Amino acid sequence: MPFVDSSRDITLLAEAKSAVAPSARAAAFAELYQRHQGSLYRFVLLRSGSADAAADIVQEIFLQLMTDRLKFDATRGGLQGFLFGVARNFVLKRESRFQRFVAIDTANDDSEDVVLVDGAPQPIEKLLTDERAERVRQALVQLAPHYRDVLILYEMHDLSYVDIAQICDIDIGTVRSRLSRGRARMATLLASINETFSPALKRS
Repeated sequence: MPFVDSSRDITLLAEAKSAVAPSARAAAFAELYQRHQGSLYRFVLLRSGSADAAADIVQEIFLQLMTDRLKFDATRGGLQGFLFGVARNFVLKRESRFQRFVAIDTANDDSEDVVLVDGAPQPIEKLLTDERAERVRQALVQLAPHYRDVLILYEMHDLSYVDIAQICDIDIGTVRSRLSRGRARMATLLASINETFSPALKRS
């Protein structure tokens, strides 16, 4: 989904922190949570492969947001992009803590001199609604983290190259490169997973 109205976010955040009436603060927080919880949870779930991690990270994000441990600056961009960036950082810290980095060959990894795959691949969101959902999730878990970031943000959340570049702290050319390579790698992983499933399906 595209970014939500950032001006409304700023209003809600201010009310959730400083409204005089407790009921007004609670209502503002509830609306703010409803606006962002789903997209953040989905991003972390697909990025980490863990429902428990997704729930914990989203809860921690909102806790830190409301206690001012997260220093959101509205002059530097919208709240949604900021929260995606925070979620990504939490996932990276979790991976580092549990030493679950995916080993990859990083030589010339982000070069733009790559052969682009089909510019209109089947969206991941569509795959996740049909019987191949589990296979897609398996492929995403095997995908290198930096490819996973841009692929999920672009395909699942319909964010622009500019938005993704800001969230991942990379330039637009790198977003294009990683998206292209990520799509190609996903296609290879899905093909391998489908071959694994095929014998079982034939026996059933």
